[in-house]
Amino acid sequence: MQASALFDLTERVALVTGGGTGIGLMIAQGLAANGAKVYITGRREHVLTKSALTFKGKGQLVPLTMDVTDKASILSAKETVSSNDGYLDILVNNAGQDDPGSVRMSDESDVQNKEPEAFGSGLFNEKQEDWSSIFSIDGYSCFFVTSAFLGLLAKGAERHGAYSANVINMTSVCASIKVAMNHFGYNSAKAAATHITKMFATELARRKIPVWCVRVNTLAPGLFESEMTAEKLAQNGIEGVTLGVQPLPHARVGRANEMAGTALWMASPAGGYLNGQEIMIDGGYTTVNPSRS
Repeated sequence: MQASALFDLTERVALVTGGGTGIGLMIAQGLAANGAKVYITGRREHVLTKSALTFKGKGQLVPLTMDVTDKASILSAKETVSSNDGYLDILVNNAGQDDPGSVRMSDESDVQNKEPEAFGSGLFNEKQEDWSSIFSIDGYSCFFVTSAFLGLLAKGAERHGAYSANVINMTSVCASIKVAMNHFGYNSAKAAATHITKMFATELARRKIPVWCVRVNTLAPGLFESEMTAEKLAQNGIEGVTLGVQPLPHARVGRANEMAGTALWMASPAGGYLNGQEIMIDGGYTTVNPSRS
């Protein structure tokens, strides 16, 4: 029952997409600090290398370039992990990006936002290619990355026990909030990733094949500082970013130890009975704003 045993990741191999900065790096550092060898992936090699070199702890961070929207790149990364280790215990699908936003919605005092034709026309003018881009990286990339690494995850489960291997799909509290928050595209892409999680967990569990004993869960953060939010926080403050009906109860951004600690619990032996679930760490945001939960 000691924490050192409950959260020990010695000899575990993990891969965190988008692991060079922000939330991905928080999680990668947390996993590595508890003994894991963690591949951090992304498209910018210099960013990954810098993050790996600056880590000091029990485990290690290993830079690995990979584009989660490119199948060839995914398979190349898979081959690297397979050759070096032969198995994978933890996959964190964290890579993501923001979208341009439904900018016409930002000024609720604008009379055009109160007239159906003008409001609809403003939304219709959003670029379809922006929606395609945000869905490819924030939505269905977790489907293809998980599919590619499933065999290695099964080998991890064979090595360390059924359901020890697991996938964490990083979504967002935005996937649950019914208010669009000026981001129809981003919010719906994250909601798609949440449902992909539930379908994966169900399909793996219902087949009852021992080597497929892999858990799949969602971690949905509220407001944490990252490359995506740092500039917005500096310009607009917390309330200018969260855009809720009610203010964020905690009135602060989440901390790195809170993100790392939650992911560590989900991925470690302590979270072994967690499967097909969505865990929100949002500073109470969904307690005061309309959500599906």
